[in-house]
Amino acid sequence: MAKFRRIACGISGGVDSSVAALLLLRKGFEVIGVFMRNWDQVEEDGICQADKDLEDGVLVCKKLGIQLVEVNFVKEYWNLVFSEMLKDYSRGLTPNPDVLCNSYIKFDCFYNHCINRLEVDAIATGHYARTSFGLYLDQYKENTNVKLLQAQDRFQDQTLFLSRSPQPGLRRCLFPIGNMVKSHVRQLAAEAKLDVVARKKASVGLCFVGERNFQKFIREYIVDRPGDFIDIHTGQIVGHHKGIHLWTVGQRSRLSSIGKPYFVAKKDVATGNIFVAHGHDHPVLYSNEFLVDNAFWISGVEPTKLVEDKQMECQFKFQHTFPLVRCHIEKTTINDQLKVVLLDGPLRALTPGQYSVFYEGEVCLGSAQIIQVETNSG
Repeated sequence: MAKFRRIACGISGGVDSSVAALLLLRKGFEVIGVFMRNWDQVEEDGICQADKDLEDGVLVCKKLGIQLVEVNFVKEYWNLVFSEMLKDYSRGLTPNPDVLCNSYIKFDCFYNHCINRLEVDAIATGHYARTSFGLYLDQYKENTNVKLLQAQDRFQDQTLFLSRSPQPGLRRCLFPIGNMVKSHVRQLAAEAKLDVVARKKASVGLCFVGERNFQKFIREYIVDRPGDFIDIHTGQIVGHHKGIHLWTVGQRSRLSSIGKPYFVAKKDVATGNIFVAHGHDHPVLYSNEFLVDNAFWISGVEPTKLVEDKQMECQFKFQHTFPLVRCHIEKTTINDQLKVVLLDGPLRALTPGQYSVFYEGEVCLGSAQIIQVETNSG
């Protein structure tokens, strides 16, 4: 631990980052709290969530007796994360901006700012995750790439969101709550009299943008392109919509003119039409084969077996609370594209734009974006 004494802990105004800072102090580290402002627009109710979170962060750091500094990455977030998200939605995809936020903002911009400007030895976050270097970097190795490991609490595990994190930031990151369950984290906050966050509701919605009426929010940035809802079996028009960017695969379409529930099965970007199927568990909503692109491997290199054999077996998930399932990956004739086949049966609503995250046991190998899904014929 002698190598790392001065730590910049990301403070979000929530319970997880607050307890992370508390644990660092108890371990004897010199801790600086850092609040990242990545979004500065007010919500529908006129409240700027970033301002409220900063207020809570100030109270927490005052209680802990540590300095809190604010850094502004609004421009970087807009250019590297939000703009890319809008492009994906316009192309009919359903992106995961939290993954990009960790990759480009927290483990690049934030990391470099803290190392170079605040002159700290390492950073820390309140993510539920672990690495092969240990929660407090006590197993750090100078010339060795780090492995990203699932949190002890598999339900809270956030390695999916960290699956494209670059090595420099990941190698020098402490994850103090990586071995804890959420209830224990809240208990520690309460015992430390961190009342402002101990019972604070967990944040939901877009990373740093917050909880909003999504359809209303996204229409502020993407122009409506009306189209039809079409029954995928009969070919009949069963309703109308304001744009494919407002809908995602598996979502209930809630057509007021139709008594039976329809769910989004497929989006046609060229025509702007959305094909829907009757019933939440309709066979066309399930698939066990899809294509991914732009794979990112946390180790920095492609897995040896994939290089040598052009195929490999591992585990997979595309939503962070889902359990891992076995899959087979093989290279295609198209550069950088991989075909993924699920070995334990089909999954519902595999969604183009989401990230297919790969695992080998507890090790998160990396991720690739889903670009095409082979659906069942139904």
